[in-house]
Amino acid sequence: MEFDFKVLLPILTAFCISVVLCPVLIPFLKKLKFGQFVRDDGPESHLKKSGTPTMGGLIILCSIVITSLFYIKSNPNILPVLFVTLGFGLVGFLDDYIKVVMKRSMGLRAWQKMIGQFLITAIFAYYLANYTETGTSVVIPFTNGAEWNLGFWYYPFLFFVVIGTVNGTNFTDGLDGLLSSVTVLTATFFTVVAIGTSSGLEPITCAAVGALLGFLVYNVYPAKVFMGDTGSLALGGLISATAFMLKMPIYIVIVGFIYFLEVVSVIIQVLYFKKTGKRVFKMAPIHHHFELSGWPETKVVSIFSIVTTILCLIGLVAL
Repeated sequence: MEFDFKVLLPILTAFCISVVLCPVLIPFLKKLKFGQFVRDDGPESHLKKSGTPTMGGLIILCSIVITSLFYIKSNPNILPVLFVTLGFGLVGFLDDYIKVVMKRSMGLRAWQKMIGQFLITAIFAYYLANYTETGTSVVIPFTNGAEWNLGFWYYPFLFFVVIGTVNGTNFTDGLDGLLSSVTVLTATFFTVVAIGTSSGLEPITCAAVGALLGFLVYNVYPAKVFMGDTGSLALGGLISATAFMLKMPIYIVIVGFIYFLEVVSVIIQVLYFKKTGKRVFKMAPIHHHFELSGWPETKVVSIFSIVTTILCLIGLVAL
């Protein structure tokens, strides 16, 4: 029972902070007119979401950070994960601020966002190389824990996976409760692994689970608040950093398959359109394709969450 309570405590702490902050911050965001900008080239049904408070990722970040602070001394391994989460959250915050406050619909320019992402990833890579014992090996799924030493290629691989995951979570954040639902399941998977391997990372993954559950109370359809890039980039950072600390980045393709699918759908759509002038999907990222195919928003979120649940179970088997 004592063990269960220790695992439960950061979840409950973050949940309480999140669920209390939401009704406090949402009216404040409304007052400041930090409303969601909905692009005209998106699904028509989304135009009614215009003006819904965004930058709710601040709630998720505050919940994770405050909860994690109680555990940093006894669990120092959460420090690099917290840094990456906050770092990408800051990039997302700047992007949101430019969109909603400065009224520049595209937010940060692509090169500005990329510089920020590369800088945070580079600091994380440096920390892994000099202050941890993770080495340059990664665990291969379905091999009973066998590891593959990537040597020099570990660091280019790290950049590719971290930045790819962060942009994957960003693309996934397009429907009410979609990214929150998918990521709470992914974070739960990494919590189970963190506990099983005694890595000391479970306080921050548990905090992410609790923060997202509290946020979901206000983020499910019809959403009263959106997390914005502040939240979506931060969550991508948290998932990818946790995976590397556990030497399990390859597992992101399994348990975070939805992130991967969203990115690939955009790449396919853009490349195919440039080559042929035609579209593979009705709209990308792919969750919009299903929407325009007649699926209600809630059905898309439910199906994507069910798929993630099954993939997380497969991920556990792959251990």
